[in-house]
Amino acid sequence: MGSIFAIGDIHGCIHKLDALLGKIVIDFTRDTLLFVGDYIDRGRHAFEVVERLISLKNRYPGIILLKGNHEDMLQHYLAGEDKLSYLSNGGRQTLESYLRHKRSGEGFPIPQTHLDFFHSLALYHQTERYIFVHAGLKPKVPLERQVPEDLLWIRERFIGSHYDFGKTVVFGHTPFPAPFVDTNKIGIDTGAVYGRQLTCVQLPELVFYAAG
Repeated sequence: MGSIFAIGDIHGCIHKLDALLGKIVIDFTRDTLLFVGDYIDRGRHAFEVVERLISLKNRYPGIILLKGNHEDMLQHYLAGEDKLSYLSNGGRQTLESYLRHKRSGEGFPIPQTHLDFFHSLALYHQTERYIFVHAGLKPKVPLERQVPEDLLWIRERFIGSHYDFGKTVVFGHTPFPAPFVDTNKIGIDTGAVYGRQLTCVQLPELVFYAAG
């Protein structure tokens, strides 16, 4: 088994993503590259980020892509639900990004390949030692009984808990000034879209890489 390289919330920061990918050395025959969600919204380059991730997935099918609450909000927006909430939480920047790339004569601005990408995202991924999830887990609830709302949105109840989930939980969603390392969890959202760094953790080595 090789290493796992997990990357935190990108939020449309394509330049930081490219810079970070340039800093890590992955052997795709043995290592795993994983993203914890929130690829879009707030930042200006949602289209480019999704394009890059689709390209990586096509080249290296073993890449793992999790769903974030912002991808979930976009899907609800496109379904005609909760439009104001999405637009006020950074969705406007995503729609503007897609409109900038809309070709003349095309109808709907989000390509089908991108819609398929959003639909394909997993809610969590686990290995022998780790559980990877966007936001966190509800304490005292088995993984198979966790509900999407908690997996995508939970904050304080998870972060402040010392509950033993059986494995170390690696998560994004809640931005910290630096990677958050606790006895039972590792937080890797370091606020890239707020002018801070985009972070990657290499496991089990617990080595951090950053760009920004």
